[in-house]
Amino acid sequence: MAALTEHATLPLPALDAPVRLLIVVAPYYRAIADGLIAGARAVADAAGASVDLVEVPGALEIPTAIGMAGRLAQYDGFVALGCVIRGETTHYETVCNDSSRGLALLGLQGLCIGNGILTVETMAQAVVRADPAQQDKGGGAAAAALHLIALHRRWAGAKRPMGFGRDEDRDVLRLAGEIDGSGQA
Repeated sequence: MAALTEHATLPLPALDAPVRLLIVVAPYYRAIADGLIAGARAVADAAGASVDLVEVPGALEIPTAIGMAGRLAQYDGFVALGCVIRGETTHYETVCNDSSRGLALLGLQGLCIGNGILTVETMAQAVVRADPAQQDKGGGAAAAALHLIALHRRWAGAKRPMGFGRDEDRDVLRLAGEIDGSGQA
């Protein structure tokens, strides 16, 4: 029986055409960001994907940058990278929750995003997770984006059941606003 601490990793998907990835990184902790970027680039290279990189001030800006690129640029997928380390205030929870929620909403709208924003208690935890020779969370985020791209391409021409998936039904931001009461009826 496998130990409960073992992690399964899917092999990289076979891609039917070239892939363009955008890595969006918040380099607040530069050494951690550099490790995450190195891991993401290595996985992208292994899959034959081309990569562009942009930096943003912090983790809260990552979903906004990806959302803009999703509307305005020609990328197949996105890799979100950064690191949030718990401090003495509740700012940690805000940054972790809001950056994650922003990425999830963009993903539900159809963007292929690998989330490699580390949310950790200590710098030591961040070092292990960012190091490509250890947990390689940057590489894992790039692999996740590549898997989503492969699924997107596989299902792009699939016919959806009647009444499901119409554009007005897929407006996730509108639906999220209705659910939490902040949207217009």
